[in-house]
Order: sequence, then structure tokens, then C-alpha cells
Amino acid sequence: MHIPHVLSPRLDGGVSRVLASGIVALGVAMGVGRFAFTPLLPLMLRDGTLSAVAGAEWAAANYVGYLAGALTASAFVAAPLRGLLIALVGVAISTLAVGLVDDGAQAAGAGMRALAGVFSAWALICASAWCLPYLANRRMTHLGAWIYTGVGLGIALTGAVAWIGGTQPARWLWLELGALACFGAGIVAWLTVPLPAPESSKAQRGKSRATARGVWRRHAALLFCYGAFGFGYIVPATFLPAMAREHTSNPLVFGLAWPLFGLAAVASVAASARWLAEWPRARVWALAQVVMAFGTGLTLVTSQIPALALTAVLVGGTFMVTTMAGLQLARELEPRSPAPLVAALTVAFALGQIAGPVVIRLLGPGLRGGWDALAWASGAATALLAGSSLWLWHFLKSDQTFVS
Repeated sequence: MHIPHVLSPRLDGGVSRVLASGIVALGVAMGVGRFAFTPLLPLMLRDGTLSAVAGAEWAAANYVGYLAGALTASAFVAAPLRGLLIALVGVAISTLAVGLVDDGAQAAGAGMRALAGVFSAWALICASAWCLPYLANRRMTHLGAWIYTGVGLGIALTGAVAWIGGTQPARWLWLELGALACFGAGIVAWLTVPLPAPESSKAQRGKSRATARGVWRRHAALLFCYGAFGFGYIVPATFLPAMAREHTSNPLVFGLAWPLFGLAAVASVAASARWLAEWPRARVWALAQVVMAFGTGLTLVTSQIPALALTAVLVGGTFMVTTMAGLQLARELEPRSPAPLVAALTVAFALGQIAGPVVIRLLGPGLRGGWDALAWASGAATALLAGSSLWLWHFLKSDQTFVS
């Protein structure tokens, strides 16, 4: 990956530390706290330590925890770095705990994944609230996109651990990922503790609560689009490895879906940061969601391994670009106090991703019109992603306040 700005000698040590800490923090929080379960689910099913029903409950617990984290992250508005460090330690402990839970104590495992969801949401919001203002104060806002490559790197690393170690019991992999999260949290603490808090976070102490009420009213349609994004991405993000496992029992084959997903996320965010930095954020968001819609729609045509690999690339290559563009747009629309809108977007996303598995569960087994529940959810995701992209494109034309 070529990052000419980051490697420039003109950067002071503080900026370099902030960029590195943001990348590592999001890698730990999202790669382990949010998405470790996806590549490990088929291995736990193989080991017989988790049933398909319990697997759905574990996934739902993490989504609900993520929603709870989004709703409570405002507690760290005045001290985002403190919140970030607490969240990373929480991700590490809750991940280790999953590996130590007895096979029969599935409720305890679901509880640990719920806590990991809470900590992941805190980390995403606090990392954005810590890194972006710091860079803005030094007139290096253009570098902010690079911290979101951490999510893809974390997903790719988690997927690689599950892929390479796929012959091990899943319990051991949970412990290995927990140890990796501990190491990452230590690196972030080492990088950030010497740094002063960004001035913008201090100035926002009394503003965020005052502006939070109006955010949902002023940006309702934008929040719906972000919720549609959450619904659209969650179906492939949750079920891709399991869908691939239906065609082969070899973990070296079905396990490749998740590393591909993560590597596509890294490459797309890096490409966006390098070549789309001058594009309006809404246009980047709309373009990413259209590509994601192609990915979700592809599973309706065929579920063979090559198609699933392409879906992993299309969805993995756009979900972090959409996340990045949405959070950057929040800062542009609410420059004096972006934290409430960032938190509201995260809540909308969490609600959307909770709705995905709920829809599949409500539809249940069997076929309707020739489609099963997963196909219907994928069709709904495709329609929502495409429709919200059209609205974002129209919003760009009607409101030029965030055009570069």
C-alpha cells in the first residue's frame, strides 16, 4: 500500500502516532470485537460447540451490544481517548472470555459477544472523535481517511488467523485473537498516552448534548440511508463463510471468503483516500453503495464459490468506504459538534444490521416464491442500497454545503 502523505518527513511525531493508533485501534475493535465471529462460526459448527440457532443468537447479541454502545458512547465526548482505551481493553477481555467459556454455557458466550459489540461501538466513535479533530487542528484532514484502513486490516488479519489455523479447535482461535487484541490495545496505549487531547474535543464538552436532539430531525433521511447500509452489508458479512461452507468442507477454501473481504476493504479505503479525496463525501458514499448493491444482488443469481468470492470483494470493498464517507460527511454537516451526528449514524447502522438477521429469522425455513429467507433478505438489501444511493445523489445536487 502506497501512502505518500503518511510517510512524508513533514509530518510531526504526534500526527504519525495518531494515524498509527487509529489504524491499530480500529483493527482491534472491528476486526476482533465486531467481526471475529464471522470466520469462526463455520469452525464452531464443525466442532459441534455451537448450533446454528445459537450462532444466530450470538450474532444478534453482538449487534444489540453494538447498538447499546452507540447509544452510550456520548459518555466519552469529553474524553474520547480514555473511552477508546477502555473499549480496546474490553474487546480483548471479552474475546479471551469466549475462549474460556464451557461449551455448554452458550448464553455466557452470547453475553461476551454482546459486550464486545458495546466496546466496538465505543471504539469506532471514540477513535473518530479522537483522531479526526487532532488531524483537523493541524490542517491534515485529508489524512483522516487512512485510519479506516485499520478495519479492513483487522478483518483480513482475523480471517487469516482463522484460515491458517482452521484445523485447530475454534476455542484456541478465540484465545489467540484475544491475545492479539491485548497486544493491539497495548500498542495504542503506548502510541497515545504522551499525546495531548485535541482542542476540539475540549471545546465540545457542553455542545454535544445540546445538539443531539436536533440531529435526528435535521438528518432523518441521511440516517435512513446509513441504516439501509447497515441492513445491506450485514447479510453477506454474516453469512458469506457459512454459504461457502455449503459447497466445500475444506476450511482452506471456505475460510478464504473473510480474508478477501478484509483485503478488499483495505484496498478500497486506501484507493478512496488517494484518488477520491477531492470528491464530495455524498458522491463517494452513493457510489460505494451502488457497488455493494451489485454484490448483494449477485448472490440472488448464483451462490457458487467464484460468485461468493466476488461478492466478498464487492461488499468488502465498499462497506468501509461507506463508513468512512458517512463519518466524514457528519463532520462536514455538523462542524462545530460532529459527535452527536456520528453517534446517531452509528445507531442507525446498528438498527439496520439488527434488522437483517431478524428478517431472516422471521421468514424462517422454506421457500417463498422460489426464494429462501436468505435470498429474500439479500433482495431487500439490494433494493435498499440502490434506492438510498439514488437519494444520496439527489441530496448532493440539492444541498451543496459539503461539496469540496
